[in-house]
Amino acid sequence: MEGPTLRTNIASARVLAVNGRGPVERADRVAAEEPMEIRVGGPLQEPGPVAVTMRTPGGDFELAVGFLFTEGLVSGRDEIVRVAYCELPDEEQHFNVVTVRLSGEFDHESVRRNFYSTSSCGICGKASLDDVAVRCLPVGPGPIVEKDVLASFPATLGAAQRVFEETGGLHAAGLFEADGRLAFVREDVGRHNAVDKVIGEALLAGKLPLSEQILLVSGRVSFEIVQKAAVAGVPIVAAVSAPSSLALEAAERFGMTVAGFVRDDRFNIYSHPERVAF
Repeated sequence: MEGPTLRTNIASARVLAVNGRGPVERADRVAAEEPMEIRVGGPLQEPGPVAVTMRTPGGDFELAVGFLFTEGLVSGRDEIVRVAYCELPDEEQHFNVVTVRLSGEFDHESVRRNFYSTSSCGICGKASLDDVAVRCLPVGPGPIVEKDVLASFPATLGAAQRVFEETGGLHAAGLFEADGRLAFVREDVGRHNAVDKVIGEALLAGKLPLSEQILLVSGRVSFEIVQKAAVAGVPIVAAVSAPSSLALEAAERFGMTVAGFVRDDRFNIYSHPERVAF
């Protein structure tokens, strides 16, 4: 269900580079950012808009299904029949619109009442804080990861961040095996988009639940990242930066291990350290 590469994820720009020798005008590359609308419909149902998110083009289908799954709007791979760019004639195509076709009817009215479009932050797009906690079971026991293996994840993820290497302007999310192998990686201008993309990729590959994987994010661990990981069954979430207090509350609720400041062969464990071997 992989879509074609229709837009580049890197844009060109002219910059005035300032250093000790004075300003010099030169060409530069920046990460692309464009809006994407997600539409959903069931059989013989007109697809309707569910959300608009600012994202880096690339992995649009994975982002759409990952978003719908982690936000509790679809239950799994079997519910998804087709993912395509906007269902219009070729001459009228809009590649910033992704349509997800489901096997059953989609309740748009309920979504309109309880869910608002998001832009840069998953949590602030909700109707109320009470609606944020997607109902899901605590994560399973999961794997045991050696401390040296966990500490090596940022270097492995960094080596796979091809667009970041050229632009310096993207977040990344990676799903790792306990032995250190990188299974899935995605980049995006938004942290939660990168997580949705990597979970969506695993969903379309039939790999959910992610009960034996470790999620690493390149920034901080926020509430919405912990929530999305829990919905996918991820037992360990690690980050190169810090977690928030609400993220840790959610991690305790879901029985999830959270490690922060994973860099330079060190890290802090904030919850459930039993999954890390010393």
